[in-house]
Amino acid sequence: MSLLSHLFINECNESHKKMNAGTAGIWRIAAINEAGGWKDRTTVEDMDLAVRASLRGWKFVYLGDLQVKSELPSTFKAFRFQQHRWSCGPANLFRKMVWEIIQNKKVKFWKKVYVIYSFFFVRKIIAHMVTFCFYCVVLPLTILIPEVWVPIWGAVYIPSVITILNSVGTPRSIHLLFYWILFENVMSLHRTKATFIGLLEAGRANEWVVTEKLGDAVKKAADAAKNKNNAKAPRKLKFKFTDRLNTLELGFAAFLFLCGCYDFVHGKNNYFVYLFLQTITFFITGIGYVGTII
Repeated sequence: MSLLSHLFINECNESHKKMNAGTAGIWRIAAINEAGGWKDRTTVEDMDLAVRASLRGWKFVYLGDLQVKSELPSTFKAFRFQQHRWSCGPANLFRKMVWEIIQNKKVKFWKKVYVIYSFFFVRKIIAHMVTFCFYCVVLPLTILIPEVWVPIWGAVYIPSVITILNSVGTPRSIHLLFYWILFENVMSLHRTKATFIGLLEAGRANEWVVTEKLGDAVKKAADAAKNKNNAKAPRKLKFKFTDRLNTLELGFAAFLFLCGCYDFVHGKNNYFVYLFLQTITFFITGIGYVGTII
């Protein structure tokens, strides 16, 4: 298995740990009924229900040592659709619930502040935008505008410390830390776009694309093989090269490459080292050569 495939699978696992509240979740029927039941107003119905139950005084217990099986997205495009839903949904839920949270009389003031500021605003909205805007837009543009200077502690030291502290919880993947940062910057592009779509409730705000999992892809290949009276071995699904192209990533790869070349010739901060590495990551994801393809 290639390094990029390993990185993709690791990223999927971490996303499931952080976002998928539905995995191995056990609910009391009374909590569901008191919270108003399941609603389909957003694409994160489990988060919607959890926030409403919390605002009505219900408490949740997280068991960190409990292990359950979970399937990963089958391709990078499937992962992109999944991340769009997990970024757009919370932003759209924030839009629809912020006033309800403010008016709630059953929880304390500081809990309202935590839910609005920390749970929603910082983690689900600002985090994606800051990552993308700073590392993929602002930092490269400072190379073209020499009057703007970003101190080294702001560009390298503080982000590095924050990233290392976040990785402490997954020591088995510490060797992927450097590549994970570059890949996260790429995904922040899609998460930022999805966040704006959710906040503005634009056309794709309620788009629900079922994430094809690895097991589904294998089963499809096996069924196709049986239908053709060839049950010896499942055939691999064939993908056209054009189907794997992602123009948005390729566009940013070109932008970062030009900025890196300019910094290499005229720059003084040696940002081109980072820019060329980030360009390679954008390019690899742009041609769809990341993750596993059955």
